[in-house]
Amino acid sequence: MRPANAVFWQALRTELARRGLEGLPELPDYTRPPVPERIEAETFFTQVCGYPLQTIYAGQARMLGVPVYDAPGCEGPNHAGVFVVHRDSRFQTLADLRGCHFVFNSIHSNSGMNLPRRALADLAGGRPFLGSATETHSQPANIERIARREAEATCVDCVTYAFFRRHRRALGDLTRPLAFTPPSPAIPFVTAPTTPEPVVAKLEAALLALARSPAWVEARAGLMIADILPADPARYALQLDYVRQAEALGYPNLA
Repeated sequence: MRPANAVFWQALRTELARRGLEGLPELPDYTRPPVPERIEAETFFTQVCGYPLQTIYAGQARMLGVPVYDAPGCEGPNHAGVFVVHRDSRFQTLADLRGCHFVFNSIHSNSGMNLPRRALADLAGGRPFLGSATETHSQPANIERIARREAEATCVDCVTYAFFRRHRRALGDLTRPLAFTPPSPAIPFVTAPTTPEPVVAKLEAALLALARSPAWVEARAGLMIADILPADPARYALQLDYVRQAEALGYPNLA
């Protein structure tokens, strides 16, 4: 994914330079952990799951735009989690997962924990549903575990799954999608809340140009981006609605 991300960043960097914003790093910084303790105050541009933006990262980022992905499970500025099982597994429906060994990336993940919790709450009957639920801190590694039969099921972002099938075809072909979760607003592009307003305006304009200009077809295709729309933070309240719905159904934890 690093080459594709680098191409996208170079396109954005070019559009920002056209708007008078120069001197930006030539490459993205890949050293930060997937789920850091906090979003650093100096963060200029990144992408953060909308669920932790309302929980552990509340007030630590400002949304700039929402990608529209060309991947199964996406519709407009929405995505979903996809339950993944081994190609040869016995599971045919979500109900078949009762008692299985399930792996998920993080308790703070929307597609890995929040969305599957909501989907399984309808089946759980207010009782534990899974045989075990193990936090692993990596969605791609969880797909690997399914392919190697080290776990029976997982749920990952449908875009992550599409990237995995594109770039790691041999392992991806050993898996299959079982079902999609309810839809949810896609993972937004963000900046720090301290980013000056004129810079925010340039970032938003540059993202829109990147999304629509024929010059950046390759940059978009590398990340399966069909468009980028203005961010509407109010839409992300749906993710917290799912929390309350799961709790009302007696299934507050993925278990």
